[in-house]
Amino acid sequence: MNSTYKVIKFKKNKFENTDDFISVEEPLEILLKYKDHDKWLTNSLSITMRTPGCDEDLVRGFLYNEQIIQNLDEIDNIESFGDKVGRYNIQNKIKVTLNNSQNINISKIKRDFMTNSSCGVCGKSSLDALEITKKEKTSNSDPKLSKEIIIQSPSILRDNQSEFSKTGGIHASGLFSSDGKLISLREDVGRHNALDKMIGNALNKNEIEPKKQFITCSGRLNFELVQKVLMTNIGLMIGVGAPTSLAIDLANRFDMTLIGFVKEDSFNIYTNNQKVIVN
Repeated sequence: MNSTYKVIKFKKNKFENTDDFISVEEPLEILLKYKDHDKWLTNSLSITMRTPGCDEDLVRGFLYNEQIIQNLDEIDNIESFGDKVGRYNIQNKIKVTLNNSQNINISKIKRDFMTNSSCGVCGKSSLDALEITKKEKTSNSDPKLSKEIIIQSPSILRDNQSEFSKTGGIHASGLFSSDGKLISLREDVGRHNALDKMIGNALNKNEIEPKKQFITCSGRLNFELVQKVLMTNIGLMIGVGAPTSLAIDLANRFDMTLIGFVKEDSFNIYTNNQKVIVN
């Protein structure tokens, strides 16, 4: 989703007034409805700044990646509600009704902050909230990728982005098969939102096959992005930018292959190079 704004552009040593496409950023409040004994409760779980669109995919991916749910069958219903507000006349609240409430502990999982669109982990109430619940490691041998597939994936991702070519201000995440075919793609102003949307969409369509797939993200790779991908059991992740130190440490811990700084003729393998075909 984008909107047109008036800008003054400097180009070829002169200024000109022009219209420019800008990526839309709006808040989304996620509310959780669940049963505590015989009483139905509704709690505000998170507020995230996102690009409107595919909000249900965002919620599915967010709940799964945060391990609030173990599978999508635990969701009874997802509905947008509230008044249509703001410049774009959209609903900015979404409620998820769960049918399995036995593992719900709002005081532990609730994010008591407003998530920034560029960094989902900023402001979490404690380091305990970052603890990953995953136990098993990813496959240390699959998928295997050729150099050509690795180098091509960011270009394929970019070529299939409907919003980036218009605004230049939006991130994307893509699910690929090991032969380089793009399976699913989602865009958002927030890297973590784009990944949540893509994973939520792929889960909803039963498209995830961990040993046959990899994920490519625009931008750099941080701890939270790696953690979200690990929840799918996919063991190879590619980023256009560099990973952070925590991202590398986490990838190593779970046998994930982490590849960054992918350019037309180069890339860096930061962890577990055995999944890259070197011949």
